[in-house]
Amino acid sequence: MGTDKKKKLFFVIGLNYKIEHILNENSNMNPENFLILQSYQQVISPFGDLMRDIIMAVYQKNVDEIIVAAAVEENKPNLEAIFKKIYEKKELQKKIETFDYLFKHCRPEFPRGTIKEWLEGSGTLHENINTTVNIIRNHPLIPSDVKVRELIIDKAKLAVF
Repeated sequence: MGTDKKKKLFFVIGLNYKIEHILNENSNMNPENFLILQSYQQVISPFGDLMRDIIMAVYQKNVDEIIVAAAVEENKPNLEAIFKKIYEKKELQKKIETFDYLFKHCRPEFPRGTIKEWLEGSGTLHENINTTVNIIRNHPLIPSDVKVRELIIDKAKLAVF
């Protein structure tokens, strides 16, 4: 990742702890010069809590570059096991029916057709990371001199776009 050792980097990563380890091993930077924000979300909201955290870090920590990073395996959680756990809880059955009704009839507040579709999310890993990069890059409160890019990690090989 040929970067300036004094540059302050801000990584937005998933909850895969291995990414932080890979970044430490494959970077010639001092770990004190990069910040890491972990999130379940692959696509952030332009005015949500994560975006606010990114903006605050840019100004408080003098961030020079934001890198949205994800590992290929993060795109494939065991959703069937999660769904099974949710759907087998009897006390959730009425709530699931209510959510499914809202998801079907109350758009755009509920953007998917069912709770299962909402939990699955949409788009590929690359599409979701690209969307997040564009949201951050084009946010009116992110200075134009702060670089924003994506980093896809595939089997410990770094691919920076």
